[in-house]
Amino acid sequence: MSATPASHITLRFLAEPSDVNFGGKVHGGNVMKWIDHAGYTCAANWSCSYCVTAYVGGIRFLRPINVGDLVELRAEIMHTGRTSMHISVSVHARNPRDPERRFTTHCILVFVAVDDAGTPVPIDTFVPTTEHGQRMNAYAQRMIALRQELQNESQAFLEGFES
Repeated sequence: MSATPASHITLRFLAEPSDVNFGGKVHGGNVMKWIDHAGYTCAANWSCSYCVTAYVGGIRFLRPINVGDLVELRAEIMHTGRTSMHISVSVHARNPRDPERRFTTHCILVFVAVDDAGTPVPIDTFVPTTEHGQRMNAYAQRMIALRQELQNESQAFLEGFES
């Protein structure tokens, strides 16, 4: 009997001195890399496949992360398609001597499960069982519709440059 893989993961580590930017805080590019790692880990765990990043959007840097902070990234499946997974990644940080953590960053990513040849492969459907999961799933579906609308607008706009 096989168990369904978890629909969420949590990564924790300390922000290191090599992560610092010119302003003395953790560089936003490092945070983006961590988000991609957490999202990939969640997607690969859910699909039991190698996955590629297909979309990154809505990244919000809300508060800085300090070198030495305990950083926690929570990635969770929001919605699945036939081969794709919409994943929410929330980043929190705190000074290890302070019990209060800060919500620092949020992002939504889409990953596609692929085989060794890079061809998309079907994945298990995520069915939310909690109110939170149902809200996340509905939000992901609204974002799919908005991205399609934006893509249509972009395509119409860019057609004017082809002549």
